[in-house]
Amino acid sequence: MPVPDEMNLPSAYEAVASFHSELQRKRNEKMLEVFEAILLAVVAVITAWNGYQAGRWGGRQSFYYGRAARLRVEAQTKEVTGHQAEMYDALTVAEWLKAEARGDTKAAELFERRLLPEFRPAFETWKRTDPAHNPKAPVGPVSMTNYQYPDVAGALKLNQEASEVFDQGTQARELADQYLRATVFLTPALLLVSASSRFQIIRLRAGIIVLAYLILFNQLWSLVKLPNF
Repeated sequence: MPVPDEMNLPSAYEAVASFHSELQRKRNEKMLEVFEAILLAVVAVITAWNGYQAGRWGGRQSFYYGRAARLRVEAQTKEVTGHQAEMYDALTVAEWLKAEARGDTKAAELFERRLLPEFRPAFETWKRTDPAHNPKAPVGPVSMTNYQYPDVAGALKLNQEASEVFDQGTQARELADQYLRATVFLTPALLLVSASSRFQIIRLRAGIIVLAYLILFNQLWSLVKLPNF
């Protein structure tokens, strides 16, 4: 005996509803797959970018450290040369004082001529105080005029520059480390995307993907604030 059409209507409605539900679920899955693919692509690009930046800043660090080392060597050379000139003039001034105290004018003139040219202005200023006979005269040209040998002053300047360059190298190293850390911190986002595909519950899967995107956006914000080449 055939079943009346009225009795088949609920079953038809259920079938249609089930069909639409299944269709919506598949659409949602496709959409989630699209978001997963986008996240994976963005993470891949960021990872490559971070590796590039870390390599460039690492190279910059080596450059700065090498330059700082060269400046230290140059400063040391200048410092040694400057102290040698300082010692030479100090010994010459001591012999000049002895000759002046003896009244040996020729010897005094000889030692005076042997002074280094750049030191002579300071010596002439000190000489006017009559150091050979004036007990209140300054103990030497340097103590009165605050004279500093060019090589010694150059060594101080080079050492200061070397310190600044070394600090730049340290900053470059820190930047390279920050880019590497950003790459490491993206790993949880990849793990979440891989884990989400194992769940059949759409809402749970979507929540996991949202969490992965939050991690991604957090790292992107950190990277935007970092200097780059």
